[in-house]
Amino acid sequence: MSEGRVLARPDDLPSWFEPLLSRVATCRTEDFTPLRPPAGGGRPSAVLVLLGSASASSPEPDLLILQRAATMRNHAGQPAFPGGGTDPEDADAVATALREAKEEVGLDPSSVEVLGLLPDLYIPVSSFVVTPVLAWWRHPHPVSPRQPAEVAHVARLPIGELVDPQNRIRVRHPRGWIGPAFQVRGLLVWGFTAGVISELLDMAGWSRPWEPGRIVELPDASAPVPATRGGAPDEVLP
Repeated sequence: MSEGRVLARPDDLPSWFEPLLSRVATCRTEDFTPLRPPAGGGRPSAVLVLLGSASASSPEPDLLILQRAATMRNHAGQPAFPGGGTDPEDADAVATALREAKEEVGLDPSSVEVLGLLPDLYIPVSSFVVTPVLAWWRHPHPVSPRQPAEVAHVARLPIGELVDPQNRIRVRHPRGWIGPAFQVRGLLVWGFTAGVISELLDMAGWSRPWEPGRIVELPDASAPVPATRGGAPDEVLP
């Protein structure tokens, strides 16, 4: 099993990052999913879980999310963290996550402070073994889709809206799987991404009581089964 790791704890880190950052050091794969990679492993990949604040006068944290293009072969139209498969030149999961975010939405890697790694998570439908990279967006800047064939939309979702009980639902996959989801700013966030977000909200102590009885049917019968349990204009300004 994989464990989380804290890589940095800057002196000027916003106070809202605790207790999330401390909890990262003790979390394990089974906190997110019961699935195990096959004996032969899977394709290494990484996603960027980027938390920031819109401005100094608005210190509420938000989360960077993109929406995959509807024409993609896998995960078409789904909201997701920036990220993708590891390239041979990538030194590690951090390098993969930052490279993908730069390619997908134009994120400047120098604006980001990487804080830690979440446990590796396996996604059977794509055979990816994903390392979520937790980071602080120290210097937010405008971002927008840079690969129209892969990314349709970019959004910064306020944590306050993600934890709003009115925005939390569960979705039922055509194959019977039921898991957490969020309806925020015109996006239905579900699957792997929603499962990770849901667990992070709990770890950070941000979650609010909500009614899990509200279930929405997923409209796309070809949508992949997620790996996690329980799991405007296109330009986004800081």
